[in-house]
Amino acid sequence: MKSIFRTISIRRHSGHRTFSDTAVEDVYKFVRDRGLDHAVEREKNLRPLLSIKDLIRSEPAKSVPISVITTKKDSLRVPLRPIEFIRSFPSVFQEFLPGGIGIHPHISLTPEILNLDADEQLVYGSESYKQGLADRLLKLLMINRINKIPLEILDLLKWDLGLPQDYVETMVPEFPDYFRVIKSKLRGCSGELELVCWSNDHAVSVLEKKARTIGKGEYKKESAIAFPMKFSNGFVVDKKMKKWIDDWQKLPYISPYENALHLSATSDESDKWAAAVLHEIMNLFVSKKVEKDAILHLGEFMGLRSRFKRVLHNHPGIFYLSSKLRTHTVVLRDGYKRGMLIESNELVTSRNRYMKLMNTVKKENKAVPSSSKREDKEKVEGAVCDTNAKAENDKVEGEVCDTDAKAENDDISGSDVENDHQGDFVDDDEDDDEVDQNQSLNRGRRNSSPRAGRRSFGNSGSRDKPQSRRNKISLKTEKKRSRMY
Repeated sequence: MKSIFRTISIRRHSGHRTFSDTAVEDVYKFVRDRGLDHAVEREKNLRPLLSIKDLIRSEPAKSVPISVITTKKDSLRVPLRPIEFIRSFPSVFQEFLPGGIGIHPHISLTPEILNLDADEQLVYGSESYKQGLADRLLKLLMINRINKIPLEILDLLKWDLGLPQDYVETMVPEFPDYFRVIKSKLRGCSGELELVCWSNDHAVSVLEKKARTIGKGEYKKESAIAFPMKFSNGFVVDKKMKKWIDDWQKLPYISPYENALHLSATSDESDKWAAAVLHEIMNLFVSKKVEKDAILHLGEFMGLRSRFKRVLHNHPGIFYLSSKLRTHTVVLRDGYKRGMLIESNELVTSRNRYMKLMNTVKKENKAVPSSSKREDKEKVEGAVCDTNAKAENDKVEGEVCDTDAKAENDDISGSDVENDHQGDFVDDDEDDDEVDQNQSLNRGRRNSSPRAGRRSFGNSGSRDKPQSRRNKISLKTEKKRSRMY
């Protein structure tokens, strides 16, 4: 994004000054907010994962072939190859071959994800959640000047509004005094959700409620209400911009439930009313954020698309535009604090449990060392093995020396017996050959161990081989013969 403000050349109306007229292009640069970007990015794979989960759960067999998920990849919003995406979350999906001879693998759900799904369905079925959802839908219909919205647009906002998959059949009939579904005269529209009865109690915005609470009942209609503003770290507000913001905040606040389309689209009064409408709609979403294309699609139906775009570009202190996940997401700044949602609800808590299960799998995958870390680990293990091999060599050599010393003592103490049986040491050549073969076999077995390659005495020329016991005994025998003769 080159600049958060756009210069509009042809709008110089007497008595109607706009900030876009006074702003200089390319002066105010877009500054990222890491906390809000993280709030958007942390739900990267949650939406497609739950879409696949709902598809599997709707099947009678509670499993679907991978080919079905592949054909519906775009509607399910799967960012990767479906099989790669599914295998990335083994704690959520199970892969199997039906009958053991299937060509295409089938996908089912794990017991852990089924338990979370059961809790989610309890949330959708609770009276408190259904009442809150009905109030939000009622407010949305009242904000729209024609008091009805096509079902296709609601489907685009289903995730953000927290609507269940079958809300038309299950939830809408439970509130006949709020709204109803009617046939639409629009081409390509299956139906519309229409307002049944206006409610003055619900026609109060979030900012008006706060103003009444702070003013202790002294708030009057169309009084000046200031929007809460917070800029990203590093965003510079110069004197000219600060003066315009202060003057803009002092303008009368027009309720979003009132029709102010008669105001000039280029005036600051209309700009503040459009900001109030967008601010109230954003407060109706469970996570206080929505994709830019979806909210502009709603604005187009309401006749406010251009005003919404102007508000998003001119008021970065109220609405933040995140470019994560290969799209633009509108985030309500005062709905978050340090990147965390301030006001939560049952559905947000349920979604956080799903993400916790997903993130557990990611942490386990990250625990596997990468190629560079694996090489470093092997180097460390090699050094440890060399140290162990050296220690083992010293131990083996010590044992050989101890054995030789013991054998020498035995030879000296048993000289009389050896004098009586001289032929046992001289003529037994076959036995000596067998001893040589056994010793060579034992050395071969010892060198074939995993640490044998690191032993220095296993390589010729690196260290003198330890003298065998047989050679020592033969030398002693020769000395004894010489003394005898």
